[in-house]
Amino acid sequence: MKVEGKTVLVTGSTDGVGRYVATRLAEAGAQVLLHGRDRERAHALADEIRRRGHREPVFYPADLSSLAEVRKLAETIANSQSRLDVLISNAGIGTSQPGPQRCISQDGHELRFAVNYLSGFLLMRTLLPLLKASTPSRIVNVSSIGQQPIDFDDPMITKGYSGTRAYCQSKLAQVMFTIDLAEELAGSGVIVNALHPATYMNTTMVRQGGITPMSTVEQGGDAILRLVTDDDIGSGLFFNGLTQARANPQAHDRDARQRLRKLSFELTGLPEV
Repeated sequence: MKVEGKTVLVTGSTDGVGRYVATRLAEAGAQVLLHGRDRERAHALADEIRRRGHREPVFYPADLSSLAEVRKLAETIANSQSRLDVLISNAGIGTSQPGPQRCISQDGHELRFAVNYLSGFLLMRTLLPLLKASTPSRIVNVSSIGQQPIDFDDPMITKGYSGTRAYCQSKLAQVMFTIDLAEELAGSGVIVNALHPATYMNTTMVRQGGITPMSTVEQGGDAILRLVTDDDIGSGLFFNGLTQARANPQAHDRDARQRLRKLSFELTGLPEV
């Protein structure tokens, strides 16, 4: 896929790897739709892209810890954009934010599950008609190699909580959704994949966690961009950087994916399809 003239939404695009990806897409001639919570950073990025002579991006603010704001974000994009060629679900929180304690979202769900997974589920489901109308189109879920099975008897981890466990469950949920959605969309012209872009990139999230970076946002960003532009890519796959990899076994358990699907529709209030 050549991105020139394409419309691309990048969530979490005001900092880190999302910022790099959004900038590269703008340089390649895409109409970039920025998303984030920090208006100042978003406007600074938009100004930078414009000063370089590229097409001015459009900024859509939203707090992904609120399903109401996610719905509003999706509806605003659907009503203001005539097409959506690529959706890159990149926004998320790490193992140590906002702290080691268990936190809940504005809707009462475990925070990492809500921000890292459930918001993306709702956003993609709501924007799917626009993506289907813009085929060939692509969805890229920025997940992680850090994955742990979901305990469906306690998916919100009310017992035995840790930030690492919550993060790893939310990232596996992204991969499970990727496989499930790819099967649903087979033959539709919408390609869906997930990846671990790079290990401990030099991002704000990593530094705030007290972790020494092991890779760069450029490395991770280029892996994300490959899933946007590569003509030979399949669908429903998980990648570790540039290499196809196998996710946690639960991702390949159809019954587990069906349980996650049912739970996701219930929590978001969407009619199950």
